[in-house]
Amino acid sequence: MAIRINNISISIDEDINNLKIKAAQKLKLSIADINNFKIIKESIDARKKDLIKFNYAIEIECENESKVVNRAKDKDVKMKEKKFKEEFSFGIKKIDHRPIIVGMGPAGMFAGLLMAQKGYKPLIIERGEKVEERTKTIEEFWKTGKLNINSNVQFGEGGAGTFSDGKLTTRIKDIRCDFVLEELVKAGAPEEIIYSGKPHVGTDILKTVVKNIRKKIIELGGEIRFNSKLENLIIRDKDLKAIIVNGEEIPCDSLILAIGHSSRDTYEMLYKNNVFMEPKAFAIGVRVEHSQKLININQYGKYVDHPRLKAADYRLTHAAKATGRSVYSFCMCPGGEVVGASSEENRLVTNGMSNYKRDKDNANAALVVTVGEQDFEGNSPLKGMEFQRHYEGLAYKLGGGEYKAPIQLVGDFLEDNISTKLGNIKPTYRPGYEFRDLRNCLPNYVIESLKEGLVNFDSKIKGFASHSAVLTGIETRTSAPVRLIRNDRLESINIKGLYPCGEGAGFAGGIVSAAVDGLKAAESIMKEYYPLY
Repeated sequence: MAIRINNISISIDEDINNLKIKAAQKLKLSIADINNFKIIKESIDARKKDLIKFNYAIEIECENESKVVNRAKDKDVKMKEKKFKEEFSFGIKKIDHRPIIVGMGPAGMFAGLLMAQKGYKPLIIERGEKVEERTKTIEEFWKTGKLNINSNVQFGEGGAGTFSDGKLTTRIKDIRCDFVLEELVKAGAPEEIIYSGKPHVGTDILKTVVKNIRKKIIELGGEIRFNSKLENLIIRDKDLKAIIVNGEEIPCDSLILAIGHSSRDTYEMLYKNNVFMEPKAFAIGVRVEHSQKLININQYGKYVDHPRLKAADYRLTHAAKATGRSVYSFCMCPGGEVVGASSEENRLVTNGMSNYKRDKDNANAALVVTVGEQDFEGNSPLKGMEFQRHYEGLAYKLGGGEYKAPIQLVGDFLEDNISTKLGNIKPTYRPGYEFRDLRNCLPNYVIESLKEGLVNFDSKIKGFASHSAVLTGIETRTSAPVRLIRNDRLESINIKGLYPCGEGAGFAGGIVSAAVDGLKAAESIMKEYYPLY
């Protein structure tokens, strides 16, 4: 086993080797008694700009560990939790057909990896391209506005997170998170993600990571088919019997559905097949860009250029008094860029992206406002999806076509003026942009909420609402607009053999939580059936 010690702090200029001394003091041991000292979590405490500290969680091994923990009498000292691999055992039923996974984003990828490791030889279906080809397709879209509706920022190997920032922060407390991070490191992610308080991989490195995970799945007996779209389900007496992929019928009695939050045509197909679902709240808004230097100065104060500090981020929230809605920052990308993330013809969507070094001039984040059933028209469970489509269509027209985005400077946005020239922030959005009035592509209550939020955020980060900051429309894909209802076995409540999971099913929000949900879906199948080998 091992002992975990939380909340050990050192100042920004203090020698990191002092951590071992402080750990020994907490445990009432000598340094010589400590074996296998390991940092498992590092975070920055920048609440006091004149006294920035690093906070750590440590793991050590020593003799008589239980006795040491009891003697310490410290709430920050405890035995390490057991590993994920001890959490389940195989089922006893024979599976008639190999399990199939739809989607090669985090949920599908990790479900496939785990099942391949355990001998289930899964078949993974992905509508988009391998990450190598997908990268070229996306770059062409950003240069020319030529969209591939099946392989883009939303669809393809690695999922939407691959062309974002590769953020791995999560609020869920699940031992499977460790498995996810460890497998990412094995596949080429930086080892620091294991212990960083705000881990991220970056788009540039994540491309290699997902390719290596693909290779591992195939080495272990799995199969992956790209450019392969799920077109229909064959269901008899509420039991899944087969699926249709590119016109081919494939027998299937265990299907993990990890489609991502943008597979609208798949949602429509599921609805026609009476898969039980309900509309879900999400958020829409814009992307905001500032100088990364401005964010660094606000967050780090006098330590702004300290070599131990990386590009600063932020997380902001505000309850708008005028509308009663939450306004918040989402998917903040330090040192990154704003990019086109459309997946349907004539509909405009933006996203943020950063590489591992986060060394570009601008910081960007989504500024979004909550919307829910009361805002959607109609009675269909897909009415939130149609709400997204409506405003994405308005944004496309407002930008003038070819997926150019409407932009407005913050100062002009607050005064309802159309911008005519840029200030000191150069927009990074690709494929291009036009000066427009963002009131013409978002609901009035979103506009009013954003205005109030910007003013509030300026009181927290000086210069946040500066005139020259840039707003780019629009952000709509913060999360899935539907939830595919499932039981405690993570199986659809009305279709046996169908396991919706991840962001697309409405049960996750981010790379790690989606991956964990995929693992749980795979476990559910493995608890019922024994492996194929």
